[in-house]
Amino acid sequence: MSNIQRIGAGGPWEAKYGYSRVVVAGPHAWVAGCTATVDGMVQGNGDPYTQMKICLDIARKALEEAGFGLRDVVRTRWYVVHARDIDDVGRAHGEVFGEFRPAATALVVSGLIDPGMLVEVELDAYRSAQ
Repeated sequence: MSNIQRIGAGGPWEAKYGYSRVVVAGPHAWVAGCTATVDGMVQGNGDPYTQMKICLDIARKALEEAGFGLRDVVRTRWYVVHARDIDDVGRAHGEVFGEFRPAATALVVSGLIDPGMLVEVELDAYRSAQ
């Protein structure tokens, strides 16, 4: 029996591309890339700040389903289509994480899976034994 838990969110690409929204192994959780897609539609058109807030909300819900919370996040990765959007994306990140302040990396990429997507975020979490 595997000690790895795989949790899907029912997103349109999970089954098609063969991945889980979050994978948990022991005290670790990894959240797959989250975009501002709700019910198959990209939200926050043209607004990287709003898209990041939506991405992080989707990721937070996935973490909570796995028994983790934002305070358990130790690393985030942001994939941003336009370098000019880094400040807006970073501001949203700071508002969501506040004092938890995970390690973070921002990467500028040439595009995401849908042209309306401006940002995608991944989270890594660790929960110590309580």
